[in-house]
Amino acid sequence: MNLRRFSLLCAVLAACSDDSSPADDTDGTGGSATTPGSASGSASESATTPGTATEGDSTADTGATDPDTGTDDTGPVIPTDHPRIYLNPDNVARLTAALDDGQPAAVRMREMVDGQLGGADYYEFQAADAALIGALTGDASYCAYAIAQTDAWVTGEEARVANGENAEVAGDSYLYVGDHIGDLSLVLDWCYDDVTADQRMRWIAYADQAVWNVWHPEEATWGGTVFPWSGWSIDNPSNNYYYSFLRATLLLGLASLGDSESAQTWIDTFRTTKIEEQLVPRFTADLVGGGSREGTGYGVAMWHLFQLYDLWEASTGERIWDLSPHTRDSLVNFMHITVPTLDRIAPIGDHARDSTAALFDYHRAYLLVLQHLVGPDDALAPVVQQYLAECSVPEMTQFFMRSVDFMYTDPSIPTAPLSTLHDTWYAPGTGSVFFRTAWQQDATWGGFIAGPYTESHAHHDQGSLLVYRGEWLGYDANVDSHSGIVQGEGVHNLVRIDDGGAPVPMLSEQQPAELVALHDTPEVLYLAGDITPIYQGAAAVARSEREVVLLEDEGTFVVFDRVDTTGGARAIWQLNAPRAPSAQGDGWRVDGDVDGLDILPVWPANVDASVLDWAATDGDMLGGYRLDLAADPGEARFLVVLAPPGAVDVTAVGAGDELGVDLDFASGATASVRFTRDDFGGSLVYAAPGGASLHDGALGPGIDALPLFAE
Repeated sequence: MNLRRFSLLCAVLAACSDDSSPADDTDGTGGSATTPGSASGSASESATTPGTATEGDSTADTGATDPDTGTDDTGPVIPTDHPRIYLNPDNVARLTAALDDGQPAAVRMREMVDGQLGGADYYEFQAADAALIGALTGDASYCAYAIAQTDAWVTGEEARVANGENAEVAGDSYLYVGDHIGDLSLVLDWCYDDVTADQRMRWIAYADQAVWNVWHPEEATWGGTVFPWSGWSIDNPSNNYYYSFLRATLLLGLASLGDSESAQTWIDTFRTTKIEEQLVPRFTADLVGGGSREGTGYGVAMWHLFQLYDLWEASTGERIWDLSPHTRDSLVNFMHITVPTLDRIAPIGDHARDSTAALFDYHRAYLLVLQHLVGPDDALAPVVQQYLAECSVPEMTQFFMRSVDFMYTDPSIPTAPLSTLHDTWYAPGTGSVFFRTAWQQDATWGGFIAGPYTESHAHHDQGSLLVYRGEWLGYDANVDSHSGIVQGEGVHNLVRIDDGGAPVPMLSEQQPAELVALHDTPEVLYLAGDITPIYQGAAAVARSEREVVLLEDEGTFVVFDRVDTTGGARAIWQLNAPRAPSAQGDGWRVDGDVDGLDILPVWPANVDASVLDWAATDGDMLGGYRLDLAADPGEARFLVVLAPPGAVDVTAVGAGDELGVDLDFASGATASVRFTRDDFGGSLVYAAPGGASLHDGALGPGIDALPLFAE
């Protein structure tokens, strides 16, 4: 090794300065973290100095798993030879056959890689994609390219460190460490024999320091200089950063085992400290029903976590995806968050990449990896196959995502209709209920939220109701924002409480809102939520409750809200829509390109109504409108009917402690809905055209156990 190269290595390792060397460590789980928002930190712990080359045993066994989980109880076994990540005999045979047979996903993958080698310079091209084709075909030119790209990256990082700068991989609180160190690790493993000893030592030294810094934020160093960082979400499995940290840790551990003393630490950190001791308990307790508390935007980053489950299993033989029911539940949850036209998802939480929540490659990846994990024999696999064929992203649109299609598309899986699934799904961990009148594209679809608010990318949307029929009729106006991160109460379909001219904010990390009722029959869906706890500590809010009745055959919602305010605060019922609501008789109408929505206020008898033009009001908003129905301060009771245009005549009914409405539908159906003024519950009498009874009974608290599949 020449002197310049040795000096750079010392700088990366911080091994030339006694003062800057990281302390010894036993488990590498992380230093203390000051975490903004909701993420938690951890107590500072010591860690092995990263990057020390070693000759060691290239197998690892982190212990047997519980046989009751269905995982392999013999424990993981890491192959001695390279490649050891993902490319087991079964995967090599499957992917090689796909290339040889000219399967479409394989053809697109190789064309992309060949184009890159030919000078195309595709956006976000990963060196590992070239390494994968090289490992499968034996063509040395692919690994030569991958190694050169990786070495150029490491060389650039070494130069920054030698200049006393922070490494680029540390940017944005190490958000992209999984991309950079994961890519490096895959190239190292898949092209191992073509990587020189000098390159191997430099790459591992750099990568070890990066991963060490992730888990020890207060002590993080580059080149002997301390570069502390916040430690954002190193102990929060519900945050998207966490999955990037796990990717870097796992892949570096597997790739460098036998070449670095830190490798086993990284493997143990991933498998035991983070997955078994932290993520699995958290997901099992907090994410029942699947999905993410970050919402449906940032929550899609979980596909990276699901892929790590697969990479671990393919590399070690141990299945870990089913240590928590969250994984399979997320597969079901995702199909339910998709609107019937299969081109967008429920716009819940921040959507910074694309505020419209349009279906994209990441969503396809999410489903493909989950389908692969549950396996082709799972009853869900054919339903996913049908979804993927019918949705607006039947193949990856971005070059850098083609590898996912190549690795996970399985054309041998048959299809099954989406109607195989039940039409309602409840995820208690996120507080979300998604429902539809059918799985056809013209069905009425809705979403309702009453649950926890714990993550920084979540919104002030407890009690919000989404309505879709062929297009958005009642949506989160964040869809029409420039930033995709408009979080406040005003952009959601709920009862806003204004005090002193400003909304009373929902508070994170408080007691969650509560879903009080979920009763589901083929004819009627009844939901009730107590939103009051999310305002804990707000003196202006004494009560905020919402009940929703969906009469499925008529595509009609009856929405009842009980809101009590104090000190002059005022309750304002609001609905956001892409088109401006126009006055129609005793109500308003949203006219869309495909369908429309009548908004028919029943109670209170008199409200102050106004329509807000978002683009004229807020510089971040590109469109959208909001209908406001404002009640007097104090006790407010709103009863509003949302129906297809011209579908129903409404008659207000009020007697004693009950408020209600009688509905006469153009179809000939009738309904009488009553709500108790001050307590959850009421009654519904619902008859089909011709008078046949569809429902005649009480509405009250309680949560039905929903079937997964249609009965």
